[in-house]
Amino acid sequence: MTWLRAFGEVVRSGLTIEETRLEPLLALRTAAGVAIVIGPALWLVSPAYAASAALGAYSAGGATFQRTWRPRKVIALGAGAGLALSTFVGYLAAGRLVTFLPLLAVWAFAAGMAWAVGSTAGIVAATTVGSMLVTITLPTSVGRALEHAGVIALGGVTQAVLILLFPIRRWGAHRDALADALAAVADYARRLRHDPTAAFDPEPLMTARDAAAVTPSQARTRPPVLHGPRGLAERIRPVVAALADPDVGAPAEGPGRDRARELLDAAADVLDAVARSIRRGTPAEVRPGSVDVLRVDEEHEVLEGPARQAAEQLVELLGEALEVAGSGGARGRAPTLPGPAGAEFLVRPTMFRLVPVVVRAVRRELRRDSPVFRHAVRLAAVATLGYLIAARLPLGHGYWAPIASVMVMRPDFHRTYARAVARLAGTLAGVALATVMVQALGPDAHVFGALAVVSAGLSYTLNRTGYAYSQCFTAAYVVFLLGMGGQAWEQTVPERVVLTLLGGALAMLAYVVFPAWETPRLPSRLADWLAANGRYAAAVLRNYAEPTREHHADMRRALLASREARAAWQEAYDRARQEPVRPRGLTSREAQEAQEALKGFGRAAMLMESHVPRADSRVVPEAERFADALETDTAKAAVAVREHRNPDWGRVEEALHAWEDAASNGSPVVRREAELQKQALEDLATAVSRTPLERDVGSAREEQRVRAAAAAEGDGSGAAHRSG
Repeated sequence: MTWLRAFGEVVRSGLTIEETRLEPLLALRTAAGVAIVIGPALWLVSPAYAASAALGAYSAGGATFQRTWRPRKVIALGAGAGLALSTFVGYLAAGRLVTFLPLLAVWAFAAGMAWAVGSTAGIVAATTVGSMLVTITLPTSVGRALEHAGVIALGGVTQAVLILLFPIRRWGAHRDALADALAAVADYARRLRHDPTAAFDPEPLMTARDAAAVTPSQARTRPPVLHGPRGLAERIRPVVAALADPDVGAPAEGPGRDRARELLDAAADVLDAVARSIRRGTPAEVRPGSVDVLRVDEEHEVLEGPARQAAEQLVELLGEALEVAGSGGARGRAPTLPGPAGAEFLVRPTMFRLVPVVVRAVRRELRRDSPVFRHAVRLAAVATLGYLIAARLPLGHGYWAPIASVMVMRPDFHRTYARAVARLAGTLAGVALATVMVQALGPDAHVFGALAVVSAGLSYTLNRTGYAYSQCFTAAYVVFLLGMGGQAWEQTVPERVVLTLLGGALAMLAYVVFPAWETPRLPSRLADWLAANGRYAAAVLRNYAEPTREHHADMRRALLASREARAAWQEAYDRARQEPVRPRGLTSREAQEAQEALKGFGRAAMLMESHVPRADSRVVPEAERFADALETDTAKAAVAVREHRNPDWGRVEEALHAWEDAASNGSPVVRREAELQKQALEDLATAVSRTPLERDVGSAREEQRVRAAAAAEGDGSGAAHRSG
């Protein structure tokens, strides 16, 4: 992708309105927290204290809107404490550049490294850098600095207290995550009716698993309905795939295919009903026709063999899902849900036990090629440079430039540039709106305080619809706060616009000077995914050779590792497609073909998982040899992909031939699934295998194709004429 096309995508992404469900009640509660601290501080003390209180309450409230599974009151308290600490420490070093600049650089670097823990930690840490830059201009002594820090912390405490007193959908995010996972499997079942080899994105299941991890205190209050359905969704997914697949399930045509479509449609209805039940906290309601379909007649059932086995298993699992959701409308026995005291749950460390986890995560990212480390270096350099440049300009409020940089910078190119464009557009609109209102209403601290609260509420409401639209009201909020403190709009508006433009430009320039492109990392990400898929497929096969509890646990761990590797590849691939970087190692077409091949390989393993035998079932001894060959060849192929060499599947071919010779002793369905795996690996080899000359020619053709596409977009009629 050329820089011109990349920047066009950036502008389009930054100004796009994202369709999402608004949460006005949450925004109202958080805005009320801002009002509670602004009003008394403005009435009893001074506008300066009101500004500090508003900073703490606004930033702590904004932190609670980040995607996190911890209680929102804990996030508010943590954000308030971090803001207060950064304010006080910043004031102690303020006054001399020789002390403040090193502190700012170290603090910004630490904030950048916080992305090693997650996006929520990174965003909250960035707000503490902004707090340090803003509030060092307010206090006049150490005692006053402590007071301002306390007032800022009070803002976080206020938000936490409001969350405790007025809970709104306390487990709402967890319910939504689980419901989305069930709805994703329902959508998958519907797509399988028309496309028996449709792909499934496991991201909703991964999100639901992340949401299912709770602390011991959360486990005691978690609703029972959030405990079981996730596992059912995990088990239903391979069963519907096996039922729909014409190679190992229902026949491609005839009554068996019609019956499979009926079952898939009924399964989708049931899963959607369970998803609605969990999301709303109401009993599941399923159409009677769907319940009638989910009855396997022993005498007149048209499905046979593995397809019938999958159908019976699907009916049983759907019955369990309905029982968990509070309805007995279908056959099946509900799983026994243990009580809160003895419930097994995915453990999430408490805030105190999180410290060693954070240390390990940060230590893993302390390397030059890490995107998080490079982001931290950029953040530290841009924050200090922006502060120095703004201090030399004949403008007040110079901290706006480094704040703009810190708040828009992200570890990847596209989001950094998109947020920079969005922040500038939102700032222009916000200061224009605030200026008109200030001129119309005249100087009045109490009116400005009320307008600041309204702006904060609108900013919270639009928080998830797009950064530009939320930033519009954030800019208005800041202008009203400064007006409350006695600043005239003639001073604040031009300064805000110019310094925001400067900060955004510095953030963009920093990524050009010290980038962290994902394009060169694509072969490594692909190799990781290949090796993880190989381990997962081998773990499934070992369950056929020796179906034990230990092997089943190994299969589950390998599946989760495979999903993580796939998610890492998908994230890198999506970022690489938006980067203005020449392909290195893998062209875009090769990456796409390799991705489809590995999806097919993982799908074959998933189909095999759906028929894993029980402990008392007949074993398939040939599966052990094939599993060893598969794991060995995929591990070596992963090294070959990293080193840009052609993969080889010699051991896999030998093991498959040996299996064919002993086919009478094994399962034909498992043998067919093993053939699908080998075919997928051959497709992968075709996608990535090239001679040195082909690599050079392919790279040149890729560059020509990108240039031709850019030219065609610039002059569609001319391109059409030339092609005709």
